[in-house]
Amino acid sequence: MEDGSNLGVVSFKEALDKAREAGLDLIEISPKAVPPVAKIMDYGKFQYAENKKLKVAKTKAHTVEVKNIQVKVGTGDNDLALKARKASEWLKEGNRIKVDLFLPGRTKYMDKKFLRERMDRVLSLITEKFKIADEAKPSPKGLSIVIERA
Repeated sequence: MEDGSNLGVVSFKEALDKAREAGLDLIEISPKAVPPVAKIMDYGKFQYAENKKLKVAKTKAHTVEVKNIQVKVGTGDNDLALKARKASEWLKEGNRIKVDLFLPGRTKYMDKKFLRERMDRVLSLITEKFKIADEAKPSPKGLSIVIERA
């Protein structure tokens, strides 16, 4: 009833009569259960409580963003350290990071091993522990790799 006490297994008609008698609504909680579970309560209060639960769940959910870092073959050490520090912060927040090795013009045709070493140079400067989510592969800009927190 209103106080939350259990009436046990009763017929639908009997439950509906008790709800009307109390001036409340009969709300089906789990229809797939055998027998179905219902509560006698105010439907407006029920909706309010459900919406409140959804809002709380939504605020606690953390969306994972894919942040982007772009470096070139000739990017200096200080610039790489700065980008790596930013990447470490983003990893700490739980975001994924896409590291693009930008290859303009003829640099696209450089030795793959050399390009991979350039990519590893950036990854070695990242202080946060990470794992590779998506291996290095050619992209329209050059070479891309996706990393995430380990």
